[in-house]
Amino acid sequence: MGVRIKRRVAALVLALLALLPLGMLGRPSEGEEGEDKMAASVLRRRVKRGWVWNQFFVLEEYMGLEPLYIGKLHSDMDKGDGSIRYILMGEGAGTTFTIDDSTGDIHAIQRLDREFKSQYVLRAQARNRLTDRPLEPESEFIVKIQDINDNEPRFEDGPYVASVPEMSKIGTSVIQVTATDADDPTYGNSARVIYSILEGQPYFSVDAKTGVVRVSLADMDREIRENYTVVIQAKDMGGQLGGLAGTTTVNITLSDINDNPPTFDQRLYQMSVPESAPVGTVVGRIWASDRDTGVNAHMRYSIVDGDGRDTFDISTDPPLDFETKLSYTLKVEGANTVVDPASRHRASFRDVTIVHVSIEDVDEPPVFDLPEYYVELPEDAEIGTVLKAVSARDPDAANHTVRYSIDKGSDLEKFFYIELTTGALMTVRALDREELGWHNITVLAMEMNNPTKISSVSVAIKVLDVNDNAPTLSHYLETFVCENAKAGQAVTALDPDDPLGGHRFHYSLAPEAQNNPNFTLRDNQGIDTRHQYHPLLEHNRIKLNSHLN
Repeated sequence: MGVRIKRRVAALVLALLALLPLGMLGRPSEGEEGEDKMAASVLRRRVKRGWVWNQFFVLEEYMGLEPLYIGKLHSDMDKGDGSIRYILMGEGAGTTFTIDDSTGDIHAIQRLDREFKSQYVLRAQARNRLTDRPLEPESEFIVKIQDINDNEPRFEDGPYVASVPEMSKIGTSVIQVTATDADDPTYGNSARVIYSILEGQPYFSVDAKTGVVRVSLADMDREIRENYTVVIQAKDMGGQLGGLAGTTTVNITLSDINDNPPTFDQRLYQMSVPESAPVGTVVGRIWASDRDTGVNAHMRYSIVDGDGRDTFDISTDPPLDFETKLSYTLKVEGANTVVDPASRHRASFRDVTIVHVSIEDVDEPPVFDLPEYYVELPEDAEIGTVLKAVSARDPDAANHTVRYSIDKGSDLEKFFYIELTTGALMTVRALDREELGWHNITVLAMEMNNPTKISSVSVAIKVLDVNDNAPTLSHYLETFVCENAKAGQAVTALDPDDPLGGHRFHYSLAPEAQNNPNFTLRDNQGIDTRHQYHPLLEHNRIKLNSHLN
């Protein structure tokens, strides 16, 4: 009976094992190891394992109310009885993607943007729901985000600025604009950009594929119109209906070429000169205009004909000064100095006339009567002494009133003051040559009616020396002499004053030292030690008096 029972139990275990996937089997006990190995061998032959799915693709930017269905994971060990639990791991698992652990259905729970992330690498595993043992090896799969046309072309470098010479031929390249599209260039036409011009015709055109802007109208004249605004559109989907578009602006300037001759305003200007006028007298002045700019408008003047060619000469004007002369009148030929070699009328870039030139007044700052000022002042000058009166005037014809001041940064310690209306510069503090021998201040002159018109001038002030300092000994007022000092030891004096003839000092012993037998003083700027010190006298000291003769 016991034997039969044992055999029945073993058969039941085997039958149960045959129904379970291999992954659900636990580690066998030592007593059952032989039978379990046999059962496992049978199962390896009978059970077919493997995942069933393909690579998943999903369109970006889904905006529905329900989670977006991605696909389904399925193991061929799944019998549909709920015994298998599917687990999702990897990029976005649990945050972007979720899985039904019973069915293996995967959904996206967040909006997917291919331009942010084009694919997600995920891992999946099937486990026994009861024992949590894996039934299949962990496997990796990819969810690829497919592009939709959700990005318009953008001109990252716009707006653009360009120039092209005036009178350029049709087809002349001006500039190339470039638009980029963040959509997938390898999928459909979402990133295929076509360029077109919305504004700026018929003057300019744009190449549909390259974005090169070209001249499309001949003989554009800078002197008629100089600036153009061109609006370029870039449209994706190959320019088809429904494509997204972006625009940019190109500001184009026509640069100048020499295509205009000089022109005199009048053909004849009357002028006269006394017969007694010396050589070099200005008889008159002429002026020609040129619609071109820069070097293309430069010209030279010359006398080309007439019975006075050997009597008169012509030259370019020096700088003009309204206050000196209000107007100029002259007769001259004007000819361009630079002529475009491609011009068909090179000989016509000249004209002859006589011109009256009026000079316009420009408000100028005050002008000092001297470029700089130098003043000498003795150091014992009384406070309030006037050093100098500076003077500035308004050079304009209006001759506005001028007011004076001292630049605070040039007189930080405020030694000086200047009278507001007269320009009189005076002292407000005592001067000391031994402390500061030079003062360099800056005086400002300002127009009353226009405070922005300010001029400055430098005033150098030399402080002259006076004898206001007594001499002092070079080291100490009390001089010590060692007991073994030799005769002839010298003591000198200093004086911070600076007399023109140099210093001449007179030396004498102080009254309390005149009867000391150990010392005598000669007027040779020195002192002699006649005798050696006695030890009892080593602390003795003498005092010297010195003063100027």
